[in-house]
Amino acid sequence: MLELETASRAAPTWRSSIRLTVIRALVLGQKHIDLAAIFNVSLRSIQRWVTQFNTQGIDGLLDKPRSGRPPKISPEQSEHLRDLIENPEKAGQTHWTAKKFHGYIRDDLEKEIGYSTVVRWLHNNDFRLKVPQPWPDRQDEEKRKAFITQLGVLLSNPEVEIWFGDEMGVEGDPRPRRRWAKKGDKTRITKNGDHIRMNVMGMVCPRTGEFYALEFTHSDRDCFQAFLDHANRDIDLQRPRNILILDNASWHKAKSLDWGKLEPLYLPPYSPDLNPIERLWLLIKAEWFTDFIAKDREQLIDRLTEALLWAMNRKNKNQNSCSIKTKL
Repeated sequence: MLELETASRAAPTWRSSIRLTVIRALVLGQKHIDLAAIFNVSLRSIQRWVTQFNTQGIDGLLDKPRSGRPPKISPEQSEHLRDLIENPEKAGQTHWTAKKFHGYIRDDLEKEIGYSTVVRWLHNNDFRLKVPQPWPDRQDEEKRKAFITQLGVLLSNPEVEIWFGDEMGVEGDPRPRRRWAKKGDKTRITKNGDHIRMNVMGMVCPRTGEFYALEFTHSDRDCFQAFLDHANRDIDLQRPRNILILDNASWHKAKSLDWGKLEPLYLPPYSPDLNPIERLWLLIKAEWFTDFIAKDREQLIDRLTEALLWAMNRKNKNQNSCSIKTKL
């Protein structure tokens, strides 16, 4: 009895649970006709369950795996289609949408298949609809490899501290972010078009997670010099050499700059992916400026100040967020 009760509760399907419950009730003395009425099944079904239980035990009442209909797209066809998705040029395409891919399968491969089946196949094969990230094609791979090698040497030197610097612009009415919404609903956020904007100059040390930043209305040589002056005064630069890695913006390379205790080192052209502070900028914008609308510059400055203090107080997390990648 206990075994039947346990099996009914752990049954893999609802139908299996009903069969086991009926057999248990019969063992307890319930009548066939009463159970047929309670569970809305026929007497013939109950008799068949009894026969299966008597000959096979509990296993005879459990649902067996069903073969189902054969898949619309066979494993061999899936392999070919996966190759086409990853290499659309083989089908004379530059990219795929689900609608375009469905049309290709239906027309070019002469295969009757529904659009929903194609979408389900794409998801089952780990394909997702993504917005391409803009990426420059002017990168010099040799310079990038040389920079990575140089960075590795500097990181192994205990007398050197590595900092990464950059600027970030923040708008008072940023571009809306994608979100889930019910089909048919119109999702809106405020967009006044006032173009309120502030700039941030910052630097982060991946080893310690220390982050330093100042707010400016714009970026130029004078603003960057003010940032360097404050950084030299406010940051305890303990190691003999403190290298600040930057991109190739014109104000970063002005000959009249006074670097103080900092030494400049420049990233290869078109290589923002090698600057880990970019990840911190993304986190700040996601956490603090998603759907945030500033009515005036003062409100934007208040919000930005809160965001920067938040980033300064998360040193341990900054170590992970801004970890240095020494491989391309």
